[in-house]
Amino acid sequence: MVTHEEIRAIANLAKLQVPDEELDGLTEDMNEIIAFADTIASVQVEDEAYEDVNGLSNVLREDVVQPGLSAEEVLQNARDRDENSFVVKKHA
Repeated sequence: MVTHEEIRAIANLAKLQVPDEELDGLTEDMNEIIAFADTIASVQVEDEAYEDVNGLSNVLREDVVQPGLSAEEVLQNARDRDENSFVVKKHA
């Protein structure tokens, strides 16, 4: 069970200020969240039952190496360039 002091400590770590009148509500909410997490953690399931609920295998495409642009093609519309590089203004 979470206490008011623990709520204050969590708020302090998050650099938040919690008014005293909100402590009861926050403590109750935190305890409900922890109870819900405990309920979920206590459920017994077989790992295989939820392994592939959508029937999908690998939906990602294979990486295909394709030729890129040459430095000349990349720099053809550059306003300012220095050999194979863009020239940009220095920002402080």
